[in-house]
Amino acid sequence: MTAHKPAHPLISADRVNGTDVVSKSGEKLGKIEDVAIEKVSGDVAYAILSFGGVLGIGARFHPVPWKLLTYDTDKRAYVIPMSKGDLEQAPMIDEKELSGWSDELSRDSIHSFYSPYGIGPYWG
Repeated sequence: MTAHKPAHPLISADRVNGTDVVSKSGEKLGKIEDVAIEKVSGDVAYAILSFGGVLGIGARFHPVPWKLLTYDTDKRAYVIPMSKGDLEQAPMIDEKELSGWSDELSRDSIHSFYSPYGIGPYWG
């Protein structure tokens, strides 16, 4: 990862949406479709990553713990320590859930999947 600091340390959510997500090797994995923010704390819990599909048709949506992403100023992308194959195995949410999703039923499976990457649950 680059050690450069971005020119602007804060970014609005609408500018995060659409940002590429790549593996450490630089392979494009998808893009951030949305972010999920915990209502009470205001912390970003997940980046909702769209993955696969063609022209937005057939894309899958993966809630990736926000703490797993690192912004690389040279790549102008968020980097996650996963390969495309790893991401294909990650928990998904349905497209209709993007506008009002409660992760109570799925959060344990999400964080069980990502725990080998050293990321704990956002609520803990």
